[in-house]
Amino acid sequence: MNVMVDNLRTAYSRSIDELDWMQPETKAEAQKKLAALDVYVGYPEYFEDYSSLEISADDLVGNMMRGNREKYRRDLRDLGSPPRKGQFLRGTQEVNAYYLPTAGELVFLAGALQPPFFDLEADDAVNYGAIGAAIGHEMLHAFDDQGRKIDEKGELRDWWAPDDAAEYERRAQKMIEQYNDYEPIEGLHINGELTLGENIGDHAGLTMAFRAYQLSLDGQEAPVIDGFTGEQRFFLGYAGVWRLKSREDFVREQVTSDPHSPAPYRVIGVVSNMPEFYEAFEVKEGDGHWRAPEDRVKIW
Repeated sequence: MNVMVDNLRTAYSRSIDELDWMQPETKAEAQKKLAALDVYVGYPEYFEDYSSLEISADDLVGNMMRGNREKYRRDLRDLGSPPRKGQFLRGTQEVNAYYLPTAGELVFLAGALQPPFFDLEADDAVNYGAIGAAIGHEMLHAFDDQGRKIDEKGELRDWWAPDDAAEYERRAQKMIEQYNDYEPIEGLHINGELTLGENIGDHAGLTMAFRAYQLSLDGQEAPVIDGFTGEQRFFLGYAGVWRLKSREDFVREQVTSDPHSPAPYRVIGVVSNMPEFYEAFEVKEGDGHWRAPEDRVKIW
């Protein structure tokens, strides 16, 4: 995981340098923020001590009250103190990851380090497509429509040159329009503006994970396994993360209020913009989800 994080950081750094729409001064700020990101994998550097908290199997309300008192005591203890670096905001057992912009911290919880996100028995291609894309997604939040308004010190400052911001908005608008066209349920379209930050995160995350996977090969060609090339297994690993079934009521609620797109479109919407996907599976005009090159979005 740590090697994967390093490869993703390198992939982002190179991508920033290669952007043809970003000016040098903005690139320099982006590189500073990338270098300053603290990444924590699995477990925190600082653990709370719960030995004084009394838990009883037959006293639910009492457990909750004592737990709240313990939290209040710790809040008073920490009042006026600087934040502890590496202190997780969520339990390590959760299947989740998050970016804390004011602290510049990326956290990947231990609960996510299991299939389908991460599998020690799988080859690198699958893991880079699955957990690698998740790492890339969270990294991108440091540079998305909200992350770009906070600098490497966690302070509220828009560090983008005006022309770069305008070009970013133009490209982002194209992505908004793409997702507005998706209709998970007849008559119900995805809100491309509501989901923009997460959609950009998905797109950049998978793009950077692919580049990080290429870095991991160190110039060697990936083996063919079960008839699939390394590139194909990479995309299959990503798609496998989003295999699920949802009731129509759930999808309706998600489209109405959730900044994340429904699962199928977190795959379709991303790969339809990636030349690497077209090449890996020899996708041609007329195939499902084909998107003409001039209509594909590239931001990062």
